[in-house]
Amino acid sequence: MLIGMPTTENQTPSRWSAELLELLRCPACRAALNEEGTGFVCSGCQRCFPVQSGVVRFAGAENYADSFGFQWQRYARTQLDDAQSQESEKDFHRKTGLTAADVKGKLVLDVGCGMGRYADVATRWGARVVGIDLSAAAEVAARNLSGREFVALQADAFALPFATGSFDYIYSIGVLHHTPNCEQAVKNLPQYLKPGGVLAVWLYSAYNPWYRFSDIYRRFTSKMPAKTLHGILGVVVPVVNGVDSGLRVLPVIGRPLSGLVRYLVPVNRDPNRKWRVLDTFDWYSPTYQSKHTYEQVFRWFESCGMEDLHVGDVPIAVRGRKPSL
Repeated sequence: MLIGMPTTENQTPSRWSAELLELLRCPACRAALNEEGTGFVCSGCQRCFPVQSGVVRFAGAENYADSFGFQWQRYARTQLDDAQSQESEKDFHRKTGLTAADVKGKLVLDVGCGMGRYADVATRWGARVVGIDLSAAAEVAARNLSGREFVALQADAFALPFATGSFDYIYSIGVLHHTPNCEQAVKNLPQYLKPGGVLAVWLYSAYNPWYRFSDIYRRFTSKMPAKTLHGILGVVVPVVNGVDSGLRVLPVIGRPLSGLVRYLVPVNRDPNRKWRVLDTFDWYSPTYQSKHTYEQVFRWFESCGMEDLHVGDVPIAVRGRKPSL
């Protein structure tokens, strides 16, 4: 049985699991993999890739994305859609331009899947999704989407364990700007698309200067233990939001003072209390965080031969198509 792969009700490998094994490659030498015991072994260089907690590990346990492992272990289901909210589905469409009709029945790669927020949307829309994450969040995604046509792998966006030309769609939402080199991360993805396949990315925008002070604070917060930073933000975020709300009701000077507070102490202001702390932690904790313009991202796509480029509803969202043969 293909460990960590989809199975049928009697625990035999599913048709999709066989398809996935055909796509897997050693990220070091690019040779095919064989299942052996509790993991996979490269048929070329003989490197072993173990399965732990139901996830195949193509990357080391500790890396620059550790804060995201902490984050998604703690907020394992906070941003999943439910009967009361379809915010993630709306967000997915705004940032990728993709619809249910686009991805239904297609093989899709989610680069930086986290706890499975957007893979949840894509699988509900009928896609077969492979999610990769550099952090232990891959374990959370595997649990959250158990029973779906979804597989989570712990892998590096710069060394993906797939054959070239494997996927119909690839998307990455709010992830690649947290790598050491966002440009190279984006440029690495088109090779894994089938001819005519689509790549969609959403990155932090460099157009709005609101983040200037947060970048100063990040020199310190990104070096703090994740648990310590989360505890501090659990206090700071409600206080700042309370001060902001109080100022905004003052006549004349209220809104200018509120604007100053928002500029000096940037925190998330989502109506949901948990989302406010989660998204603020997501901003201040990562080791790497870059901001980009449409001009930059369009150049990256074009340098990879991508065509039919479109922008999404929110900056910086870019979608392009790999030329057909």
